[in-house]
Order: sequence, then structure tokens, then C-alpha cells
Amino acid sequence: MGALLCSVIVGSHAQTPPASPAVRGARTVTIGNAGPLTGGLAHFGKDDENGALLAIEEINKTGLTIGGQRITLVLDSQDDAGDPKTGTEVAQRLVDDGVVAVVGHFNSGVSIPASRIYSEAGVAQISPSSTNPDYTLQGFKTTFRLVATDAAQSPALAAYAVKRMGIKRVAVVDDATQAGKGQADEFEKTARADGVAIVAREATAATSTDFKAILTKIKASRPDAIYFGGMDQGAGPFAKQASELGLTAKILGPDGICTEQLAELAGEAARNVTCSEAGMPLSKMSQGAAFNAKYQARFGQPVVLYAPFTYDAVHIIVEAMKHANSLDPAKILAAIHNTDYVGVTGHVVFDAKGDIKEPTISIFDFEHSKKTLLDVVKL
Repeated sequence: MGALLCSVIVGSHAQTPPASPAVRGARTVTIGNAGPLTGGLAHFGKDDENGALLAIEEINKTGLTIGGQRITLVLDSQDDAGDPKTGTEVAQRLVDDGVVAVVGHFNSGVSIPASRIYSEAGVAQISPSSTNPDYTLQGFKTTFRLVATDAAQSPALAAYAVKRMGIKRVAVVDDATQAGKGQADEFEKTARADGVAIVAREATAATSTDFKAILTKIKASRPDAIYFGGMDQGAGPFAKQASELGLTAKILGPDGICTEQLAELAGEAARNVTCSEAGMPLSKMSQGAAFNAKYQARFGQPVVLYAPFTYDAVHIIVEAMKHANSLDPAKILAAIHNTDYVGVTGHVVFDAKGDIKEPTISIFDFEHSKKTLLDVVKL
């Protein structure tokens, strides 16, 4: 009774969550959200959107006042389809819509080109999941991220593979995206430095589902493991087809493959997969259980991956509004640089580039088709 749900503005391909009117006399303030709401990565995009929406609903219910004026937050959620060109169009649309800051994008390959649009407009962009180091190495003052970079994630998985799994021969495959290739490159570099023999290096397309030709070629090189730089939509069939071809090599991969959907796509072959996440696992977050419970109660489904990070991103933006006592995007941006916030995902402080200062890497496998935590590496 009396609870306020925010209204949500969505792109033409997005699904509109339920909405309620703003508080009478309150000023409406819009926060942008951008991610893949359609296509093969839509489960990630909707998860991110849900995390941001949950934060906005709770803040509106509690009440927010900036500069003596009651504020109603609105989420302007746009579908970038996981596509760089669409991502820049979405970024310009959000800027034109007058958002005070943006949560997104999901993919590094979209975040990086979109970041120039936000930089030119002076609008803060907080990505919950973009791990390519280049995202924050462009010299922009508007880019932030809440997870470790691939310069940390891929080496952590490589070190685990060598020291804990005894891997000595690795084949490396990437999906030819900026994120997938970047992750594979970082993994290969670290593995080589640790004395691992790279017995094959192959590339496929992000939309591929038939990997038999590549796997047949790789099988002849007798690898102990195959690193797949890509997403779960490709890694699931990849692992399954590797098993069907009699490959006993372990399948390794980054956060994009580290989902419950991987197990659905790979079937029994999921037991052969070990993967990393560029963040603390939900089960180890001090507020993780409470977040998971309210997320499932609100959306009727479990967290996919980065919803806690988008939830925290919204709160960081709102805390910046409070500290600046302003709705001016420039003043909000300046305050975000001074973030010192403890949220669901942990302690958030940004360095001068916009990277999180206390990153964590989590390592998982799939036991009985369930994602199971193996190790947490604090950097």
C-alpha cells in the first residue's frame, strides 16, 4: 500500500515492465540502462535491467530528495542487441533523452564505442560487466566499471588451470568479438608465461553453433584443455560437440560462459567446464542472500549473473546525486569519481581510470549441471 513503482521507458524491441505514476509534485529524473534485451544475449540484458529496476523501485518507495525537491527516478532502458553499431545509436538516444547517468553496456565490444558518446556529452557510464581493459584506457573521465578487467580475469583462470588442474597443453578459441578475442589473448599470454604449450589458436563467429570442423582440427593437437573466449550460447554447443567427438580436454572460459544456461546447452558435457567470473559470487556477497530473495520475489526467476552489479550501479549514481546535492550530470559525474560505497557486491572505490580498486575473480565448475564455486581470488 502506497509503494511507488517507477515508470520505465524502453526501446522498440524491449519488453515493458509494469509501471506506476510519479509522486504528485515530484521531479522526474531519468537514469539510462543499456544492454542486449533481444537476441542470444537477452538473458544477460534482462538480468541487468532487472537489477537496475529493482534498485529504482526501492529508492522510489523509500523516497528521494535532492536540493529540497522530491525526486521520482525513471529507468530509460534501451536495447543495444549486443551490437556495437546499435550500441552507439542507443547511447546517443539516451543522451538525447536527458539521462543523468547510464548503467551499461553489457558487452565490452559495445561499451567501448558507446563510451565516446557519453564522454562527449559528459554523462557518467557505469558498466556492470565490461571486462576489456581498453574500456577504461581511452582517457575518458566518464567510464567506470564494477568488475575486474580481463587483464586480471584471464590470468587468474590460467593460473588456476596450471597450478590446480595441471594443464600443460592448451588450444585457444575465440568468437572474434572484441571481448572474446581480448579474453583469449590475455589467457594465452599468461599461459605461455607459465610454461603452457599453446597447441592451436582458432577463431569462430559469435553466432556459430557448429564447431565440429574446429574441434576435429584441435583434437589432433592433443590438448589438456581448450579455452573458449566467448559467450554461453556458443560455449554450450562447443562443449557438447567436443564430448561427442571424444575430446577429453577440459573446457575453460570467461564470465560470458559461466552461467546456468551453459549447463542447459552443454548437457552432460557441462561437467567438463571450468570458468571464471570477474566479481565476487552472489553466494559470497555479504548481502547476496537477501538480494537473491528479493530479486526472485520481484521477477520470479533467479539471478543470471550481473544483476547485483547493476543494482549497485544505480545506488552509486543516487549516492553521487546526494553528495553533489544536484541533478546536474557534470556534478554527479564528479561525485562518482569520489565513490566510497558498500553495496551488495562489496566495497566500491574507483581508481583514476574508473576501474574498481578491490577486484575479485571467482572460479567455477559444473557439478551435476549446477554451477559450483571452486575458488575466490582477491586482487
